[in-house]
Formats: sequence, structure tokens, C-alpha cells
Amino acid sequence: MNQQAAISVAELDLGAAAPRLRPAPGAAEPAPGDVYALVRVDGRPAAAVLGRYEEGEDPAEALAALAAKRLADATTPRTDAERLAAEDPATATVPPRASVVVATRERPGSLARALDSLLAQDHPDHELIVVDNAPRTTATHDLVTGAYAGRVRYVREDRPGLAAAHNAGVAAAGGEVLAFTDDDVIADPRWLSALAAPFAADPGLGCVTGLILPARLATPAQILLESHGGFAKGFAPRLYDPARPPADEPLFPFTAGSFGSGANMAFRASALRRAGGFDPATGTGTAARGGDDLYAFVAVLTAGHRLRYTPDALVWHHHRETWQDLENQAYGYGAGLTAYLTATLVRRPALLPALLARLPRGLAHARAMTAERGGTGAGVPGEHGTTHHPWPAALSRLERRGMLHGPVGYLRARLSRGASR
Repeated sequence: MNQQAAISVAELDLGAAAPRLRPAPGAAEPAPGDVYALVRVDGRPAAAVLGRYEEGEDPAEALAALAAKRLADATTPRTDAERLAAEDPATATVPPRASVVVATRERPGSLARALDSLLAQDHPDHELIVVDNAPRTTATHDLVTGAYAGRVRYVREDRPGLAAAHNAGVAAAGGEVLAFTDDDVIADPRWLSALAAPFAADPGLGCVTGLILPARLATPAQILLESHGGFAKGFAPRLYDPARPPADEPLFPFTAGSFGSGANMAFRASALRRAGGFDPATGTGTAARGGDDLYAFVAVLTAGHRLRYTPDALVWHHHRETWQDLENQAYGYGAGLTAYLTATLVRRPALLPALLARLPRGLAHARAMTAERGGTGAGVPGEHGTTHHPWPAALSRLERRGMLHGPVGYLRARLSRGASR
């Protein structure tokens, strides 16, 4: 990859008398040059901008002008799903009791950073559970039972795989809401409250996902990933209702990648357990390479529950840093996509006719989205289609290879576990 200067990551608060710029959690003070900033209005995430300032300039003022334009451009007519989501704000609702599950494997440094942010949550009634997945050392055990004794529960799961670890967390959890995040995030202090409150406001809600932004943009791999979408799903709330399929997603509910990501998701405990939890033959750490979160989204939706995306529930994610990391991620995305689809059809074969009926329009939509990726764009991290950071053809090829591997990997993982479901 070509060498590229790091981009500072910051937060821009427009709710005060004058714009205020501060570094993102865990980030260094913004330096002259490019700055990626989360724009907050009255404390709530509202947009993201990429701007530049030079030595001697006021970075807050420079970025505030860009933010004002971005917010003005965002006042476009909403889709039905966005309108429905905005009609039912849950910010004033007391959130139900929640359990936060963090699956980890041999990363005590990043885990400690994540736990510190999770212990600072403003949610009034929650527990933290760390699941140590197939550990090779005692590092995670020693950290949780030492520095975090009495504040974080430790669970060991020897079967490798993210889904198996999540299922172990589900079995140990006592909350009405089960929230999941990764060991490489820093959670906003309001993250858990914003993620859990919608369940109290909507009894038919089965899942809530939230906003994931980059904690650092220090390497070319991190910048490239975020420039092509990263993990972010935008700043507009959205409600996915199986009784009212969204017109802009012809493969719904099989377009699970648009609903959110496993680093920032929560389920109503009863809905997730009735759906059978996570498929243990999916996820990082198995031959399937991923798809555990996507499988769970579809399982809950096809059971008749609604899914809400809320940008108010924010975590900052530490993207992988190297080109090799990005190659592994691209392959894993492709494999996870087809692995989760295979898992869905294996465990819910009655859904096959619905998937086949949606394929023609869905494939046409996918082709249009693929073409858009290589088109022109604003060059803002978090948006697809930028010519500033073109997506390498080699990564697209890896994604396609991963898609071919996914079904085989899932079946191998299933057989290796002696799965009968």
C-alpha cells in the first residue's frame, strides 16, 4: 500500500456557544493536517466530517463550517424505515437491566481499555461478563480476576469460535437485554443506555444495533477500510420490521450486513434464546471465518421481531493496522456472508423459497452497489465510492474467494462440532 499521513480522529461539539473540538477517546490531540471528526449536536452523534487545517488556524471553526454543510445536506426526505425509527425515540425511557458480554482471546491490553470504558457506562443496572475463548495462557483470567475482581465476571469457554463464546455469555447472563461488543472498542458513556432503552419502548423489538466509528486512522490500512464504509451504518435511525419490508433492500431480511455489526449489538434475551442463540459453527475462530452476528440478526427477524439501528449507541473501534490484517478481513467478510446464509438455510430450510424469490432483484441491487463502490465520492471516511482511496481489486478478489469458501467452511465447522441442529 502507498504510504499516507495519519488522520487525526476527534469529536466536534456544536451544542455549546462556540464549536469545541477534542480528541476522540484514546486518541492524541488533533494535529495540523487532515482531521476526521464526529459531529455532536446537543451531545448526540449527528454526522462525520473530514477536514483539514493548517498551523495557526482554528480547527474547530474550520470543521464547524464543514459540519454545517454536512448537516444541511442530511436534511433530505427519509425512507419509511428511517421515519418509523425517528417516530419512536427511546432516549427518555429507563433502560431495562442489561448484561454486556465481551468475548476475547489473548488480548489483555485492548481488553483492559474496553473494560475501563464499559465500567464508565451511565446505565443504571448492568453487569459485565468477559468470556475467555479457548485461552492459551492465563493472561485474561489474571486480568479479570485481579484488576477487575468484583466488577467483571469471568467465564471460560474452551470451544474455539466467537459464536460459542457468545453462547457461553448468553448462558451466564441475567439481564433482560444482552449486549455484545468486542475487546478492541472504547464505548461511549451513553452506549449501553442508548442500546438498551429502545427495548423498553417497543415490546416487539428483538435486536438493536449501534454506530461504530474508527478510534484511530493512523495507517493506510485503517484509512482504506474506513474510506469504504468501515463498520459505520450512518447517522439516521432505522427500524427494520418483517411486517413492513424495506423497499430499498430487495433481499430483506437476508441483507443482514446492513443491519449492524457484532461489535455493537444487543438482543432481547428471550428473543435470542428462543431463536436458538448464535450458531456455534459460525464466527471468527471457526472454519466459517465469520457470520455469527448476521445469522443472529436474521434468526430474530424471521421469528417476527423488529430490529432497530440507533446512532446514539456509539463505540469507537480500533481497526486492524496492517495490509495483511486488511486482506484477512476482506476474505473473512466474504466467507462470513455466505457462511451465515448457509447456516440460515441449513437450520431454517423453510426460508429457502423466500430467498429464491428475492434473488433476481437482490442480485441486480448488489451489482449496482458494487459499481457504485468504484465511482466518485466525497472521500470522507465512512462513505463508499471514494476515488481518494480506491478499493484495490486484490481485496475484491479476496472477498469473492471468501464467498466461495463460506459454505464449505461452515459445513466443516458444523461437522467438526458434531452439530445436529
